[in-house]
Amino acid sequence: MRQYVRLQTSILLRRLAFEVNRTAKTGDADAIHDLRVAVRRLSRCLRAFSQFYPGRSWKKVRRKLHELMAATGEVRDRDIAVELLLKAGIESEASAIRILEEERCSAAQHLSTVLHHWQERSLSRKWRGELGL
Repeated sequence: MRQYVRLQTSILLRRLAFEVNRTAKTGDADAIHDLRVAVRRLSRCLRAFSQFYPGRSWKKVRRKLHELMAATGEVRDRDIAVELLLKAGIESEASAIRILEEERCSAAQHLSTVLHHWQERSLSRKWRGELGL
């Protein structure tokens, strides 16, 4: 079982690193969605298999993942809100949509800073050692 957990965690960490890089490059709605999926899957894996990681290393990683999820959520929420308003027939020039787009821009800048920090520190690589992979 330990080997299975190590393999799955490694796969999920690689996927996370890929999605972080992809989102940092494009910043589009699909990339952000895929990054959120990668974060959620890795977080669930760490919690479900916590007994297979050294000490409480998994908790530290999950806290950092939570921070990333919050930053992506700020952008994603605005993407969804704009999409819903457009589907409801609200004109794209409406003030509500302009406000959401401005908020998205601000949230995207914050997310870009967070992603840059992740890339600089090579967190996925660092966590491999901490999680005993």
